[in-house]
Amino acid sequence: MLRISFEEIFQSNFLERITQLSLLDCVAALVLAFAVGLFIRLIYKKTFSGVVYSGSFSLSLVAMTMITALIIVGVTSNVVLSLGMVGALSIVRFRSAIKDPIDIVFLFWSISEGILCGAGLIPLALGGAALIGVLLLVFSKIKETEDAYLLIVRFTDPKSEKQIREITEKAVKRSRVRSKTVSEGSDAELILDVRVQAGETDFVRKLSELPAVVSATLVSADGTYAS
Repeated sequence: MLRISFEEIFQSNFLERITQLSLLDCVAALVLAFAVGLFIRLIYKKTFSGVVYSGSFSLSLVAMTMITALIIVGVTSNVVLSLGMVGALSIVRFRSAIKDPIDIVFLFWSISEGILCGAGLIPLALGGAALIGVLLLVFSKIKETEDAYLLIVRFTDPKSEKQIREITEKAVKRSRVRSKTVSEGSDAELILDVRVQAGETDFVRKLSELPAVVSATLVSADGTYAS
């Protein structure tokens, strides 16, 4: 059975390898990671298009970049320490739900920049951050010419469905029946999948003015609606 005493551990070169870590390199990596993390946070704020802006998530992007850089600095300084970190990080599980797929892009971007900063690849870290930031800004300004909506119309007279379809088809580029509900003694409901030209939602008001229409609601993918 192999037994290693504390004296043998201290006599080994394990601690000597740890002392080889340069404090200046650590500080430089963390400062660079902090600056790049702030840049990522700024790009996230400029390109955000969701409903509620999360300040805690944007702050976590800065922290994620610095923490990753710190881990990489420690890993590159000692082989034994790197094996321990791999084992420790392998049991970490993240349970937070990602609401927007673009958030995954920013998280992966922060981790990648932290790795580059910790490894000392400064030109690649700065150049990659600038290029990705510019591309995200450019693509965030490009808007689709048509938006996808769900049109939900409740009406009392089933015979008015033809008039509802005619008004809708004239106002939108494409329409498709998603579902239709008709039951005796209650209002009928028609759900259409429509493609609306950007900003042209006035037809919803026309639908709501029909005598047989109880309500007309236009729901977009991000949860906003017009009725």
